[in-house]
Amino acid sequence: MTTMTEASVREFKMPDVGEGLTEAEILKWYVQPGDTVTDGQVVCEVETAKAAVELPIPYDGVVRELRFAEGTTVDVGTAIIAVDVAGGAPGEAPAAVPAPAPEPEPEKKPEGRQPVLVGYGVAASSTKRRPRKGPDATVAEAVVQASIQTELNGHGPTTAPAPAAPEQTRPLAKPPVRKLAKDLGVDLATVTPSGPDGIITRDDVHAAVAVPEPVVAAAVPAAPAAPIAPATTSYDTARETRVPVKGVRKATAAAMVGSAFTAPHVTEFVTVDVTRTMKLVEELKQDKDLHGLRVNPLLLIAKALLVAIKRNPDINASWDEANQEIVLKHYVNLGIAAATPRGLIVPNIKDAHAKTLPQLAESLGELVTTARDGKTSPAAMQGGTVTITNVGVFGIDTGTPILNPGEAAILAVGAIKLQPWVHKGKVKPRQVTTLALSFDHRLVDGELGSKVLADIASILEQPKRLITWG
Repeated sequence: MTTMTEASVREFKMPDVGEGLTEAEILKWYVQPGDTVTDGQVVCEVETAKAAVELPIPYDGVVRELRFAEGTTVDVGTAIIAVDVAGGAPGEAPAAVPAPAPEPEPEKKPEGRQPVLVGYGVAASSTKRRPRKGPDATVAEAVVQASIQTELNGHGPTTAPAPAAPEQTRPLAKPPVRKLAKDLGVDLATVTPSGPDGIITRDDVHAAVAVPEPVVAAAVPAAPAAPIAPATTSYDTARETRVPVKGVRKATAAAMVGSAFTAPHVTEFVTVDVTRTMKLVEELKQDKDLHGLRVNPLLLIAKALLVAIKRNPDINASWDEANQEIVLKHYVNLGIAAATPRGLIVPNIKDAHAKTLPQLAESLGELVTTARDGKTSPAAMQGGTVTITNVGVFGIDTGTPILNPGEAAILAVGAIKLQPWVHKGKVKPRQVTTLALSFDHRLVDGELGSKVLADIASILEQPKRLITWG
């Protein structure tokens, strides 16, 4: 990878596009080396643990280098693209990027090290050596000193007297030979050395292994080793596919595990006749104030939940473990769980409690469209206070939803089906659904949870209560 050091080359680093994120995966590059870019131009799309985000370049120039390929996960703060802000030929290839001339290697010498010749007056203290331990160091140093002294006296190196061997506390061997002996299970004390000055060589270690090998083979049966091989991890590549867990799916998995094993979940259920709500949906579709907006049962269920929270505000809260406090929220950021190709995300409608029905319909439509297009911003998924998950769109009657981390309640909406129902003393076909409310039992007791769920059910049975209660 070419390193840019020119004054005109600017490096754009991976930003923290969400609160506290540490990495992001580069999904797609929109520029290539040689392309001209302008301030604010989107150069790539990245996926964080919360959403896919497009990154704009903050200056004008010519792209000189893309530091990472698509599909690479990059830490926040790492340079991902280099741009020549002084301009340049738009068609220049990355190979044309001028690199700084390297400094001549001979001039870069460590401090205190000078090139010398043996026998030319080098004092022992002028040369720094790595400290050695044990007899190896003693013998080696003695050999070196004797060689230097011999040349100073005008004698050839072959006439140097052998130094007196010190009392040995362990066999002499170089570190690689010691490692080899350790790996082969050879005790160096039992090895006969053949190297100079009694140093054990690699051949000596191998020779020591070759002698006892037949005995070991006869004493230890080889049969138990056979079953070990199949224990290695393997899978059928022709019929199985492994998908790395990263990005949104990785973050969702971690959040759900943390929530499930941190907050004590309680789930309550209620089956509701929503026939009148379904009639109201059809009427609202014809309302000119809602023309062009998304009007469906989820809109009225969301409004019913907001009214229930208004009547029972203590459920709109969170648990602060560090300070051992319950944090009551005086606003509602309504989360809507959305299934996307990258996994489950929960963007939220900010200040949903203050929105009129048309405003809520508009916000809900924008939220769903943005999520399906994979353009939800990290900010849209932060700060939620309560969530709705609509499993009914998949034909599911109900479920036991897991709380979104930091929230006290989540409402699951089941499929709306035509079922036999006792209405005004007679069994009639009615539109019926099942609601499930999960809540954090540390701060929401059974009474509060039951009141909220009962209020939602009551509004959906008699949607006129939206006017009187809301």
